[in-house]
Order: sequence, then C-alpha cells, then structure tokens
Amino acid sequence: MDHVATLLVELGLLFAGLSLLGLIARRLGLSPVPFVLVAALAVGNGGLVPLDTAAPFLSAAAEIGVVLLLLTLGLEFSATELFSSFRRHAPSGVVDLVLNAPPGFVAGLLLGLPWQGALALAGVTWISSSGIVARLLGDLGRLANRETPAVLAVLVLEDLAMALFLPLLVVALAGDGPAAALGGMALAVGAVALVLVAAQRHGHRLGRLLTHDDDEQVLLRLVGLTLLVAGGAQAMGASAAVGAFLVGLALPASFAERARTILAPLRDLFAALFFVAFGFATDPGAILPVLPAALALAAVSTLTKVGTGWFAARRDGVAVPGRLRAGTALVARGEFSVVIAGLAVSAGLADVGPVATGYVLVLAVAGPLLTRFAEPVALRRTAFVPA
Repeated sequence: MDHVATLLVELGLLFAGLSLLGLIARRLGLSPVPFVLVAALAVGNGGLVPLDTAAPFLSAAAEIGVVLLLLTLGLEFSATELFSSFRRHAPSGVVDLVLNAPPGFVAGLLLGLPWQGALALAGVTWISSSGIVARLLGDLGRLANRETPAVLAVLVLEDLAMALFLPLLVVALAGDGPAAALGGMALAVGAVALVLVAAQRHGHRLGRLLTHDDDEQVLLRLVGLTLLVAGGAQAMGASAAVGAFLVGLALPASFAERARTILAPLRDLFAALFFVAFGFATDPGAILPVLPAALALAAVSTLTKVGTGWFAARRDGVAVPGRLRAGTALVARGEFSVVIAGLAVSAGLADVGPVATGYVLVLAVAGPLLTRFAEPVALRRTAFVPA
C-alpha cells in the first residue's frame, strides 16, 4: 500500500475510533479526554498498533487544536472582563505559583536531578493544561458557571507567566548569564503587552474586518488571523495559546457568537487530534520505572492545585461546590508541561522526560475524572451544612 493510501486508512480508523470513544464517554456522562489519551497509547510510540504514517499530520494538527481551543475560550469573554479578572485574581496567580511550583522543584532534587532539571520539573507541576481544561469545561457544560471566570483567570495568568518562565528556563539550561535571561524575558513581555493593547483599542475594527455574509469567508479570515497572531506570539517568545486567546477577546460580542457557531466543528476535530497526539508521543515502557515517583508527585500537586482553584473561586464569592469544581478543573496538566519537559530533554537532561511524561499522563487522565465526580461529593457534604 502506498504512502497516501496508508495515511488515509490510518486516519479513517482513527476518526472512527474517536467517534466510538465519544459515544462511550457520553453514555457514561464523562469527558472523552481520558478515554482518548489512554487509547492513544496503543497507537503511539511503543504501542500495540502504531500509526507511523499519520504521526507528522497529528503533530501539526495538535498545535492547531490548542490554538482553536484557546480562541474559542477567548470568544466567551471581553477584554474588559479579562483586565478586571487580572486585577481581582493577581493574588490567585501568586498562590498558584507558591503552591504548585515547589513540589516539582523539591521532587527533582530528591530524584537526583541538577537544579536546572528541578527548575524544569517545577514548571511541569505549576502549569495546568489550558487545552484539556477548555475542553473539559465545554464537555461538562460549565462555561457559564460562576466559578469559570476564576478558572480562566488562573489559566491565562499561568500562560502569561510562561512568557517569562520559558525564556528563563532556556537560558538556565544553556548556562547563559543573567543578561541573556533578562533580554529574553523583556522580549516576551513586550510581545504580550503589544497584543493586549491592540486587543483593547482596536477590537471593533477587527470585527468589521472579519465580518462577511458568507460563513466560509468568516471561517477563513478568522482562522487565518488567529494562526498568524499565534505564530507571531510564539516566535517572539510568548505563547501561541495566549495569542489565540487574545484574538478571541478582541472580537466584539456581536461577532463572537457567530464565530463560535462557525468554529465549533473545526475546533472539536482538531482538539481531539491534540489529545491523540499527546498520547501518541508517549512510550508506555519508559513510564513504568518512574511511575511510583510520578504518582506521588501527582497526588501532592493535585491537592495544591485544588487549593489554588478553591482560593480563586472564593475570591469571586463562589459557594463550596463551585470552589471544588474550580479546583478539580485545574488539576489536569498537558501541553505546556510537555513543552517544558521537552526543553530539558533537548538540553541533555534525559531523566526529566519519563518522570514528566508519567506525571502529565496521570493527571491528564485523572483530572477530568476527578472534576466529573467531585461535584456530587461536595453537594452531599454541603447538604448537611446549616444555612
């Protein structure tokens, strides 16, 4: 069978399998994310039936999937709401850093990693998965919940913080001096600030530029602009996800509703491929030796991340069930954690890879399950609390 035929057959089987997993997840009342991640191990690196021909396509599709997920999230809110959330939730960002980075750093030192490897592992435990959380909130119908703005504020603060952390980590891994670190951080901050100012001042012009009677024209213009901004943000040292999120924020509410409707099928397709690609790149054999350490770290950082969400939701006056939903929604780790681990491995710290991969895979699966089943527990407990 030639290359094109093999590619088409592999993708056809993949999409059929995703459809079946989605039906099973919906029947059980769960998000499809953990099902997709576990199943992807069987078709990835070291799996039972590897889809080798589809690997390059999945890698590119995964990047687009994250961008479209964050664009859709941005369409749910306005730039004014975002700045208000920043002002209100700056303490939540500090609590997030203080609670969630130290477990990774300490674990790295205990595992015998050099301080640069421990710093990378601190980033792995600090940052939640914007892609998984975004999909989870949509799957569970929680985008309109009272605690969701607090969850999104924490996610965006984390993504923006990565604009500082990633250049700093790269410099640390390369052994360069403080001047190079400050230069990389300044470039990243400038890129983010430029996009924020443009989003706040020129959003109405952007809406007029993208508006058209033909849905196809709207889709092509919106996706094209988003990919350009996301690519520019990534090239300047910021995050492609942040760039996509800010494009969504910049659009006026009158246009955002139509854009969400047009984007939905494309977003769902590429988001599913993102989660497949993540599991695809994981070798199950490399995880087993470090699984006990990864499980212990996952248990500790689950508690600290729930504490972060609880704190952030409480600042918005959300009741106990909503605080628990916010905390458990933030548990999942994913795309940024994988990027951080990849930087460390590329710099010669190979021991970071298996620990980080096992850790991320555990929480990428356990996080969605935890947030799905935690709410009934909270409701039962609060039912006995006097009003």
